[in-house]
Amino acid sequence: MAPAAADGGAESQRQADRLKQEGNALFRKERLSATIDAYTGAITLCPNVAVYWTNRALCYKKWSEWAKVEGDCRRAIQLDSQSVKGHYMLGLALVNSQRLSEGIKALGLSLPPALAVACKEALRNYNSLSNPAADAPEEQLNELEEVFKKAAKTDTPAEVPDHLCCKITLDIFRDPVITPSGVTYERAVLLDHLQTVGKFDPLTCEALEPHQLVPNLAIKEAVHAFLSEHGWAYKIR
Repeated sequence: MAPAAADGGAESQRQADRLKQEGNALFRKERLSATIDAYTGAITLCPNVAVYWTNRALCYKKWSEWAKVEGDCRRAIQLDSQSVKGHYMLGLALVNSQRLSEGIKALGLSLPPALAVACKEALRNYNSLSNPAADAPEEQLNELEEVFKKAAKTDTPAEVPDHLCCKITLDIFRDPVITPSGVTYERAVLLDHLQTVGKFDPLTCEALEPHQLVPNLAIKEAVHAFLSEHGWAYKIR
């Protein structure tokens, strides 16, 4: 039974490779729907081959279907953590989905220089669809450079807007609450003030009881949005 099973696996691989080659030929003719079908067939037969996933991701990239690009690239990276094409297109997908910080964290909180060099060198050398991302080398290199620039900018510390910081600690909010006087504070810090200093608003000096505190959901959402675009801010929380 073992030899038969091995023969069956080898045949599946041969069929998958044929489908990949068919997909490559269809891609050159810009028949993307048929190309995707071919790569999907190869994936169905041999789901553990990273290049099948990255080839299909390239097709989705042509249509700007970034969620599908991301899904295929994540699977490719699971299969081959050194997949340059997988990391490259995943980065593009995350950037185009406006998830810059998540993209940085997914690639190790930054895009390592070694990876950048490897990506650029690979893109310069790709001349066929068996090495996807080579359909327009200069354009692709420019896209890649833009990913690195955006990632670096996102991870560069800057000033946190005042309205996102507690008036007492001057730190970015975690659990903001608003008082009847309209001032927003960090909940734990304000509760400590009410308990140890006195039951009054630290800024307005108006009488204040703990039950009067209301979660400031608007500020909390604003903090979340700020952190999603500024990965460096996680490091100072």
